Order: sequence, then C-alpha cells, then structure tokens
Amino acid sequence: MSDHRLETGTKHHYLGAMISMADIDGIEDWLIGQALGTPDMAAMFGEMCERLRQCNVPVDRAMLAWSTLHPLIEAEIAFWESGNAVQHETIEHSAEETEDWLKSPVRAVLISGEPMLRRRLTNANAPTEFPLLERLAETGYTDYLVMPTAFDIPSIPSEFTKTGLVVSWATREAAGFSDDALTAINYIQKRLALAARATLEGQISRTIAETYLGKIAGGRVLSGQIRHGDGETIDAVVFFSDMRNSTAIAEYLGPDDYLTFLNTYFEATAGAILDRGGEVLDFIGDAVLGVFPIGPSGLNDAIQAAIETADESRRRLEALNADPALAHPLKAGIALSVGSVMFGNIGVPHRLTFSVIGQTVHAAARIESLTKTVGTDVLMTEDIARLAGQRSRPVGAFELSGFNAPQPLFALEATDPSGRS
Repeated sequence: MSDHRLETGTKHHYLGAMISMADIDGIEDWLIGQALGTPDMAAMFGEMCERLRQCNVPVDRAMLAWSTLHPLIEAEIAFWESGNAVQHETIEHSAEETEDWLKSPVRAVLISGEPMLRRRLTNANAPTEFPLLERLAETGYTDYLVMPTAFDIPSIPSEFTKTGLVVSWATREAAGFSDDALTAINYIQKRLALAARATLEGQISRTIAETYLGKIAGGRVLSGQIRHGDGETIDAVVFFSDMRNSTAIAEYLGPDDYLTFLNTYFEATAGAILDRGGEVLDFIGDAVLGVFPIGPSGLNDAIQAAIETADESRRRLEALNADPALAHPLKAGIALSVGSVMFGNIGVPHRLTFSVIGQTVHAAARIESLTKTVGTDVLMTEDIARLAGQRSRPVGAFELSGFNAPQPLFALEATDPSGRS
C-alpha cells in the first residue's frame, strides 16, 4: 500500500481565520447522519474534507486508509486534495509491497502504534526518513501528520496489531496546523471513525453473504429472507459440473496439493458461471452447482449464457491441461437442464443454506453422471439442445428421476478456436 501519488492542489489562505467549534459540531452532526445510512466511504471522506476547509481548518491534502475482510481486497484508500475529486483505490492481497509503502510514514505509525506522527516540513532540521515528505515539501506543503484510530472490526490477521482506520493530513498554510486546527482534526477524525465503522460493518456483512452464498442468494438473505423454509419457485437453467477421477487424484496428490488442484478446477468451472452472470449456489465435494435464473430477458438468454459457460469451462480446462506444470490432467462432466426449481433456505432453523432443490436439479446431477456413459463432456436436455442448433448431437433417451418416460439427451459439440461449430 502506498500513501498515494502526489498531485498539485490549490493553495487556500487561512492566516488569521478563526476556527469555530460550533461549525465543527455541524460536521459532526453531518457525520452522524452519514453513519445512519449507507454512504460511499470515499465520497464521504472527500465531502468531510471540503467541510473542514469551509470551517477554516487548513487541510489541503488528506488520505484515508482502512483494512477490510474480503477474499480479494486487503485494504482500501481514499485520497483527497484540494481542487481535485476524491480518488478511491483498492489493494489486493496478492499485491507486492512497494518501496514507497515500505518507507511510508503511514506504515511506520501502524507498526509503532504511536498515536500520531507529525513533521514540520519547513523546518530545516526536520527528519527526512520518509521520501514522501520530501516530495510534499518541494511542492509547498508545510505540515504533515498521520493519526490512526483503532476500532474492532473483522479482518484478516496481518503485521499490524490493531484494526480501524488511519488518516494522513497535510497543509500548505505558512504556519502549519495551529493548535485549534489540530484539535478540530482530532475531534472530527474520531467521529469519522464512528461513521466508517458502521459503514464497514455493513460492507463486510454483504461481502460475507455474497462470498459464501452468492450475490443473488446473499442479497435475499440480507433483505430478510432468513427463516427456515423461506423461498420461492423460479424458472432457471441449472449448470452441474463434476470433476473426473477426483478420488484417485486426491490420493495421488495428498490433501494440501489436492486443495490447490481443486481450486484450480473451480476457477475453470465456477469462475466461468460467474463471468456469464450466473449464480454459484454450492460446491458439493468436487462438484459445482450453478443456476442462470430466467429473468425479464427470457428463456433464450439464460440458455445461451449456460451454453457459453460450458464452452468457456472447456476452454479453461484445455488451457490448464496444456500447462506441463499441472500436477494431473483436469477433466470434468457438465450437465445443463432447465425447469422450475425451489430457490430458498433449506436445513434446520439454526443451520441453513440457500440453495435450489427440485426435479430439474436432480435431473442435472443424473445427466452429468451419464457423460461418462455416452463418452462426452457436456450433456443437455432437449429444451437447451434446440437453442444449440447444429451443435447439438442426440445420444439417446435415458431414465431420469421424476420423469415418467425416458428423456432424450444431447451432447454439445465443441467449437473450433475460431468459435465455429
């Protein structure tokens, strides 16, 4: 994480201007209102900085950073400078630590646990251990400080012992931050932390719900569909995929390597579902259960998305298998079926999962098992085969649970690299 790149701002003259705590109280009231809603963190921070300037607090540059609990994102940054729109950045877990971050005053404060770091940038004897401060001094900044505000919030363990937020503040005011300005900044930052904590807890709740349940299911749970048996019947295309030879591969690789291998397979199949707008509802061992709800755009769009997902899964598996570093060939069977499903909470009142059940789901699982019998990797029902056109190839009729008569099934012929069948 870097403190942020430096951009030239607009100087504002505050010399002699009085700071009224009554005006600062107005910002506090505004922040309380923000905490009661669902504000955008970066936008809230930018407006707060503008309000401080209107109250004669000489802030010309500020940066807010906070950690979060997210499978991809480690931390987020909001950067504001007078005269410019606030900027928002995310730092992923996989991002490498840059030299700027390693030598950042923000990182130094987080590691030391100090309540504040302040540097008078016009002082010839001021410490220059942070390259950022030299750049700020060269562009007219006179005073810089970093203050963390700790509060408990779910997060991934890191090198820092506390969670919460940290803010850096800088001014171009000739005399730097006055005592009154520092009092106002410290007062408002604590109120900002209260508003941020409420917002972040809501964001983390949504992230957890969507990560473990899926975007559609997570949204329904957070909107109140949480009781045992809550649900509804919807029409959907069901995508069911299962990895071939998984037992033998698990024994060959061992637990740790197999977990990595399994996640590689899920990226090829479940990842393709998400990229085409579908919902991944469950990982059943090494199987993937996904759905494409039939919405206002109609049946054909949902079926087309499912067919494209099967094609994309094939491409990803082929690309993985072309890599000599892959521990074992990756093969999968895929089934596509369409019909009504029950979409909702199942389980017991104290331990629920949000999934789909019904004849269409059972049919998909049975159809996938038949991919081995007929010697193909993708099988689909007749309704889906109609839209696949010349790419569909009949493979026979088979007994499926819930159907009175054998059902015709069709293989989905692969496309060549140009996309033609």
